[in-house]
Amino acid sequence: MLQPVLLGLLASFVGFASSFAVVLAGFAAMGATPEQAASGLVMLCVLMGALGAGFSLVWRMPISIAWSTPGAALLVTTGAPEGGFSAAVGAFLAASLLLVAAGLWRPFARAVERIPPPIAAAMLAGVLLDLCLAPVRAVGALPWLALPVVLAWAVMLRLNRLWAVPVAVVVAVAALLLGPGLPGAGGWEAPRLVWVTPSFEWGAMVGIALPLFLVTMASQNLPGYAVLQANGYRPEMRPVFLVTGAGSFLGGFFGGQLVNLAAITAALCAGPESHPDPARRWVAGLVASLGYLGFALVAGIAASVVAAAPPLLIQAVAGLALLASLAGALTAAMSVEALRVPAIVTFVVSASGLSVAGIGAAFWGLLAGGALMWMLRGK
Repeated sequence: MLQPVLLGLLASFVGFASSFAVVLAGFAAMGATPEQAASGLVMLCVLMGALGAGFSLVWRMPISIAWSTPGAALLVTTGAPEGGFSAAVGAFLAASLLLVAAGLWRPFARAVERIPPPIAAAMLAGVLLDLCLAPVRAVGALPWLALPVVLAWAVMLRLNRLWAVPVAVVVAVAALLLGPGLPGAGGWEAPRLVWVTPSFEWGAMVGIALPLFLVTMASQNLPGYAVLQANGYRPEMRPVFLVTGAGSFLGGFFGGQLVNLAAITAALCAGPESHPDPARRWVAGLVASLGYLGFALVAGIAASVVAAAPPLLIQAVAGLALLASLAGALTAAMSVEALRVPAIVTFVVSASGLSVAGIGAAFWGLLAGGALMWMLRGK
């Protein structure tokens, strides 16, 4: 039984260390204070741990729940809405209710699934592009800090791809400690949740809530389900949508965004590396979930380090973490020849930073690509 325990611990460490910087950067871009960002990170860890453990125990499947990393990247590129972080929290709550609706009303989930994968992937690629350029910008602006991080990532990518981003995070912290230091970073404190009263702004509803929901469905829930299917597990998706949507709604009041099925960490827990017997791999999902509960205890330290570090360096680490996602999204976007032009239009508009009536570029990219696809379909 030691093998699934070790794989579960590895999955939780990789899941947290490889993308917590993206999540915190997303909260900061939405206008969250360091205390609110730390609260949101703690809440996400608690939800991931509690929901993943519950699913794994009840279904005896290696179910892993994760935060929406592409959704966090969307928040970074969208920027603070009118109304600040309280309006962003209102958008998080709305996106959570869309997840619940997908579980309650099957035609709604089916309509989301009918969005052509190349168009959804092109929107995701456009969202990720700016953040994935951050490592290049950081090397130019902060070479003595950023270059060791990029080199460490590249070397570990050659040696062991799974550890590339966690090692980059460690090198980034070491570079800061050996260089300018972290004057604003504090020691360990007990996790503290901060209540955020939401406000509901039209621009945030359309420009954040809808794209956040679509990105989470297309790039997290559906691939996560595919990973489980590929390993012989077929959980019912309706309870997943309902529970993660309800959990995300509760977490939103404390600054959290969406949680969803994991894909990468699910592959670690559900694959044969976890245990030769598929019936025993659920232990890896349970241990990974308990690991996230443990990371909730140190989420405040992670948030204080990120808040004290140069923002460009944190974006660089986040960009390195998302390069593989960008490559996959671009490949999927160009996979269907008949949809390449609508997909590239979706990508360009989503990456443009366009904002009209307070609505961000991701929505307009999806709208432009979908409209062009509809026009060309008649031809």
